[in-house]
Amino acid sequence: MDASMNNLLKWSLENSVPNTTTTSSSTDNTTNPARAPRALSPTALQRLLLNAPSDAELMKNAMAAIRSPATTLDDKLIAFDNFEQLIENLDNANNLGVLGLWEPLVEELAAEEEGRRMMGAWCIGTAVQNNVGAQGMLLSKAPTALSTLFALSQNDPDTTVRRKAVYALSSAIRNHQPALDELLRHIPEDIRKELGETSDASDMDGVDKLVSWLRRALV
Repeated sequence: MDASMNNLLKWSLENSVPNTTTTSSSTDNTTNPARAPRALSPTALQRLLLNAPSDAELMKNAMAAIRSPATTLDDKLIAFDNFEQLIENLDNANNLGVLGLWEPLVEELAAEEEGRRMMGAWCIGTAVQNNVGAQGMLLSKAPTALSTLFALSQNDPDTTVRRKAVYALSSAIRNHQPALDELLRHIPEDIRKELGETSDASDMDGVDKLVSWLRRALV
Protein backbone atom coordinates (compact mmCIF):
# COMPACT_ATOMS: atom_id res chain seq x y z
CA MET A 1 0.00 0.00 0.00
CA ASP A 2 1.42 3.40 -0.93
CA ALA A 3 1.89 6.13 1.69
CA SER A 4 -1.15 8.22 0.72
CA MET A 5 -3.46 5.20 0.83
CA ASN A 6 -2.09 4.27 4.26
CA ASN A 7 -2.71 7.81 5.51
CA LEU A 8 -6.23 7.78 4.08
CA LEU A 9 -7.02 4.41 5.67
CA LYS A 10 -5.84 5.55 9.11
CA TRP A 11 -7.84 8.77 8.81
CA SER A 12 -10.96 6.83 7.81
CA LEU A 13 -10.65 4.39 10.70
CA GLU A 14 -10.03 7.06 13.30
CA ASN A 15 -12.97 9.13 12.15
CA SER A 16 -15.40 6.22 11.90
CA VAL A 17 -14.85 4.86 15.44
CA PRO A 18 -17.19 6.34 18.09
CA ASN A 19 -15.49 8.78 20.44
CA THR A 20 -14.90 6.96 23.71
CA THR A 21 -12.57 9.48 25.27
CA THR A 22 -15.34 11.57 26.87
CA THR A 23 -16.27 10.27 30.32
CA SER A 24 -18.53 11.67 32.98
CA SER A 25 -17.72 11.73 36.66
CA SER A 26 -20.48 11.50 39.28
CA THR A 27 -18.52 13.79 41.56
CA ASP A 28 -17.17 16.61 39.42
CA ASN A 29 -18.96 16.25 36.03
CA THR A 30 -15.65 16.91 34.24
CA THR A 31 -14.91 15.53 30.81
CA ASN A 32 -11.66 14.49 29.18
CA PRO A 33 -10.94 16.37 25.96
CA ALA A 34 -11.34 14.32 22.80
CA ARG A 35 -8.19 13.42 20.89
CA ALA A 36 -7.65 15.58 17.83
CA PRO A 37 -8.29 13.67 14.60
CA ARG A 38 -5.37 12.71 12.38
CA ALA A 39 -4.74 15.19 9.60
CA LEU A 40 -4.94 13.96 6.02
CA SER A 41 -1.83 14.39 3.92
CA PRO A 42 -2.28 16.65 0.86
CA THR A 43 -1.83 13.65 -1.45
CA ALA A 44 -4.42 11.58 0.40
CA LEU A 45 -6.84 14.52 0.45
CA GLN A 46 -6.43 14.99 -3.29
CA ARG A 47 -7.19 11.32 -3.89
CA LEU A 48 -10.23 11.46 -1.63
CA LEU A 49 -11.70 14.51 -3.36
CA LEU A 50 -10.70 13.85 -6.95
CA ASN A 51 -10.51 10.05 -7.02
CA ALA A 52 -6.97 10.46 -8.36
CA PRO A 53 -4.97 7.34 -9.26
CA SER A 54 -2.52 6.01 -6.69
CA ASP A 55 1.23 6.36 -7.13
CA ALA A 56 1.37 2.62 -7.80
CA GLU A 57 -1.10 3.01 -10.66
CA LEU A 58 0.83 5.98 -12.03
CA MET A 59 4.06 3.97 -11.91
CA LYS A 60 2.51 1.03 -13.75
CA ASN A 61 0.95 3.32 -16.34
CA ALA A 62 4.26 5.09 -16.93
CA MET A 63 6.10 1.81 -17.42
CA ALA A 64 3.37 0.56 -19.75
CA ALA A 65 3.86 3.67 -21.89
CA ILE A 66 7.63 3.26 -21.83
CA ARG A 67 7.41 -0.35 -22.99
CA SER A 68 4.64 0.10 -25.55
CA PRO A 69 5.78 0.00 -29.19
CA ALA A 70 2.92 2.39 -29.98
CA THR A 71 4.39 5.16 -27.80
CA THR A 72 6.63 7.72 -29.51
CA LEU A 73 10.15 8.23 -28.18
CA ASP A 74 9.28 11.70 -26.92
CA ASP A 75 6.32 10.33 -24.98
CA LYS A 76 8.43 7.47 -23.62
CA LEU A 77 10.91 9.99 -22.24
CA ILE A 78 8.10 12.03 -20.69
CA ALA A 79 6.77 8.85 -19.07
CA PHE A 80 10.28 8.08 -17.85
CA ASP A 81 10.58 11.54 -16.32
CA ASN A 82 7.29 11.05 -14.48
CA PHE A 83 8.42 7.60 -13.35
CA GLU A 84 11.72 8.94 -12.02
CA GLN A 85 9.94 11.63 -10.00
CA LEU A 86 7.59 9.04 -8.49
CA ILE A 87 10.38 6.75 -7.32
CA GLU A 88 12.16 9.59 -5.58
CA ASN A 89 9.65 8.67 -2.86
CA LEU A 90 11.11 5.89 -0.70
CA ASP A 91 7.82 3.99 -0.44
CA ASN A 92 7.35 4.05 -4.19
CA ALA A 93 10.91 2.86 -4.80
CA ASN A 94 10.34 -0.01 -2.40
CA ASN A 95 7.17 -0.94 -4.29
CA LEU A 96 9.03 -1.56 -7.56
CA GLY A 97 9.47 -5.22 -6.72
CA VAL A 98 5.89 -5.69 -5.55
CA LEU A 99 4.61 -4.13 -8.77
CA GLY A 100 6.91 -6.22 -10.97
CA LEU A 101 8.63 -3.14 -12.37
CA TRP A 102 12.30 -3.93 -11.73
CA GLU A 103 12.57 -6.35 -14.64
CA PRO A 104 11.14 -4.07 -17.36
CA LEU A 105 13.11 -1.13 -15.96
CA VAL A 106 16.41 -3.00 -16.22
CA GLU A 107 15.49 -4.21 -19.71
CA GLU A 108 15.44 -0.56 -20.79
CA LEU A 109 19.23 -0.53 -20.35
CA ALA A 110 19.40 -2.49 -23.60
CA ALA A 111 17.12 -0.15 -25.56
CA GLU A 112 18.26 1.01 -28.97
CA GLU A 113 17.71 4.70 -28.17
CA GLU A 114 20.31 6.30 -25.92
CA GLY A 115 17.62 8.38 -24.21
CA ARG A 116 15.89 5.26 -22.95
CA ARG A 117 19.16 3.70 -21.79
CA MET A 118 20.05 6.91 -19.99
CA MET A 119 16.67 7.20 -18.27
CA GLY A 120 16.74 3.53 -17.30
CA ALA A 121 20.08 3.96 -15.55
CA TRP A 122 18.94 7.22 -13.97
CA CYS A 123 15.80 5.63 -12.54
CA ILE A 124 17.77 2.71 -11.13
CA GLY A 125 20.16 5.11 -9.43
CA THR A 126 17.29 7.14 -7.98
CA ALA A 127 15.49 4.07 -6.67
CA VAL A 128 18.47 2.51 -4.87
CA GLN A 129 20.14 5.64 -3.53
CA ASN A 130 20.30 5.43 0.28
CA ASN A 131 17.68 2.68 0.15
CA VAL A 132 18.87 -0.71 1.36
CA GLY A 133 15.52 -2.33 0.56
CA ALA A 134 15.65 -1.28 -3.08
CA GLN A 135 19.35 -2.18 -3.30
CA GLY A 136 18.56 -5.73 -2.26
CA MET A 137 15.50 -5.94 -4.49
CA LEU A 138 17.53 -4.86 -7.52
CA LEU A 139 19.91 -7.79 -7.05
CA SER A 140 17.06 -10.18 -6.33
CA LYS A 141 14.76 -9.20 -9.20
CA ALA A 142 17.39 -8.30 -11.80
CA PRO A 143 20.62 -10.22 -11.10
CA THR A 144 22.25 -9.03 -14.33
CA ALA A 145 21.60 -5.33 -13.68
CA LEU A 146 25.02 -4.49 -12.24
CA SER A 147 26.94 -6.25 -15.00
CA THR A 148 24.83 -4.43 -17.59
CA LEU A 149 25.36 -1.09 -15.86
CA PHE A 150 29.09 -1.75 -15.67
CA ALA A 151 29.23 -2.48 -19.39
CA LEU A 152 27.28 0.70 -20.13
CA SER A 153 29.49 2.79 -17.85
CA GLN A 154 32.59 1.76 -19.76
CA ASN A 155 31.45 1.13 -23.31
CA ASP A 156 28.25 2.97 -24.21
CA PRO A 157 28.86 5.39 -27.11
CA ASP A 158 26.81 8.10 -25.40
CA THR A 159 28.54 10.04 -22.61
CA THR A 160 25.30 10.80 -20.77
CA VAL A 161 24.42 7.11 -20.66
CA ARG A 162 27.86 6.30 -19.27
CA ARG A 163 27.49 9.03 -16.64
CA LYS A 164 24.08 7.80 -15.47
CA ALA A 165 25.34 4.21 -15.39
CA VAL A 166 28.15 5.27 -13.06
CA TYR A 167 25.61 7.11 -10.92
CA ALA A 168 23.46 3.98 -10.70
CA LEU A 169 26.43 1.80 -9.77
CA SER A 170 27.60 4.27 -7.14
CA SER A 171 24.13 4.37 -5.58
CA ALA A 172 23.77 0.58 -5.70
CA ILE A 173 27.02 -0.35 -3.94
CA ARG A 174 27.24 2.21 -1.14
CA ASN A 175 26.64 0.50 2.21
CA HIS A 176 25.39 -2.60 0.42
CA GLN A 177 27.94 -5.39 0.51
CA PRO A 178 26.23 -7.88 -1.85
CA ALA A 179 26.07 -5.25 -4.60
CA LEU A 180 29.72 -4.27 -4.15
CA ASP A 181 30.76 -7.93 -4.22
CA GLU A 182 28.77 -8.44 -7.42
CA LEU A 183 30.30 -5.40 -9.11
CA LEU A 184 33.84 -6.39 -8.14
CA ARG A 185 33.31 -9.69 -9.96
CA HIS A 186 33.22 -7.71 -13.21
CA ILE A 187 36.25 -5.50 -12.51
CA PRO A 188 39.44 -6.88 -14.12
CA GLU A 189 41.82 -8.41 -11.60
CA ASP A 190 44.66 -6.03 -12.45
CA ILE A 191 42.36 -3.07 -11.82
CA ARG A 192 41.27 -4.52 -8.47
CA LYS A 193 44.93 -4.77 -7.49
CA GLU A 194 45.50 -1.20 -8.66
CA LEU A 195 42.59 0.04 -6.57
CA GLY A 196 43.78 -1.79 -3.48
CA GLU A 197 41.36 -2.73 -0.71
CA THR A 198 37.84 -1.84 -1.87
CA SER A 199 35.90 -4.80 -0.51
CA ASP A 200 34.03 -3.01 2.30
CA ALA A 201 30.82 -1.32 1.16
CA SER A 202 30.77 0.83 4.30
CA ASP A 203 34.24 2.23 3.55
CA MET A 204 33.29 5.38 1.66
CA ASP A 205 36.90 6.21 0.80
CA GLY A 206 37.32 2.82 -0.84
CA VAL A 207 33.98 3.06 -2.63
CA ASP A 208 34.82 6.57 -3.84
CA LYS A 209 38.10 5.25 -5.22
CA LEU A 210 36.26 2.58 -7.19
CA VAL A 211 33.69 5.07 -8.47
CA SER A 212 36.48 7.44 -9.51
CA TRP A 213 37.99 4.64 -11.57
CA LEU A 214 34.60 4.02 -13.20
CA ARG A 215 34.38 7.71 -14.08
CA ARG A 216 37.58 7.55 -16.11
CA ALA A 217 35.43 6.32 -18.98
CA LEU A 218 33.58 9.65 -18.99
CA VAL A 219 36.52 11.66 -20.31
